[in-house]
Amino acid sequence: MPDLLADVNAAGHLDAVLAVCEGADWKEIWAALGVTALTFEVVGLDVTTPDDVLWQFCQDRGLLLVTGNRNRKGPASLQATIVARNTLTSLPVLTFADPNRLVVDRSYAQQTAIRLIDFLMNLDSNLGTGRLWLP
Repeated sequence: MPDLLADVNAAGHLDAVLAVCEGADWKEIWAALGVTALTFEVVGLDVTTPDDVLWQFCQDRGLLLVTGNRNRKGPASLQATIVARNTLTSLPVLTFADPNRLVVDRSYAQQTAIRLIDFLMNLDSNLGTGRLWLP
């Protein structure tokens, strides 16, 4: 199972989702998945790493990139990179549809956690999709 790498704008938001995943209702399933959330510091990336370099880094190392809702702003943007480089075997980018809501709405964080677990349990069928939205 690939580990998760939250970009610098989504790390705190991912923490809110992981709190649900590691809570009483989901901890056994989450533990069985064996997924670890990594930081830029742990993997040796600078917070200013361009989106295209970040996407390729994750693909090369088998990491699932977790990000907020990013737009297509230029040829090196995350969305432009996904469009240009995605293949049928590429790992998807997991994107929070409403990152700020995750930290203020427990129900929404639970929905997001359930969707994340579902995506992870069915990762093979989600390869090549480019981007998966949470929730």
